[in-house]
Amino acid sequence: MGIDTDGRGTPRAGHARLGELCLRLTDRSGPLALGERGLRLVEFITSELRADRAPADLDDAFDELEEELLAAGHSAGLGSYRTTPTPLTPGFQPLPVAGQGRPSLHVLACPRGHCGRVEAPDDDAPHPACRIFDQPLRTVPLR
Repeated sequence: MGIDTDGRGTPRAGHARLGELCLRLTDRSGPLALGERGLRLVEFITSELRADRAPADLDDAFDELEEELLAAGHSAGLGSYRTTPTPLTPGFQPLPVAGQGRPSLHVLACPRGHCGRVEAPDDDAPHPACRIFDQPLRTVPLR
């Protein structure tokens, strides 16, 4: 599996707020401090995505969840347009160390390619999981 591109070789960032939600759900410092309504929204979004609904179709639910996060004291919400804009992702370039006789380089990414979450692999630990889809992050080779 390769990185999803826009047809010109530029990687797609995926749904930014979905990626932020995924990261927040995997935060080891503890669960999201949300009220009952916020937790229901997380469950609704998660179940809809697992049922193959496109993340963009859930933007209203993401808006509501962001309001709940802001009200609960999460000052960045889901990192949407209300805070810092998502930086442009430059196209991947060949790495000089990835050639003949070198180990292949890879990252771990969203198992379904819906968000821009990317992590460096840790050979001493199992792949981190996506809490949205309950699947391990997939290995994506860097070219």
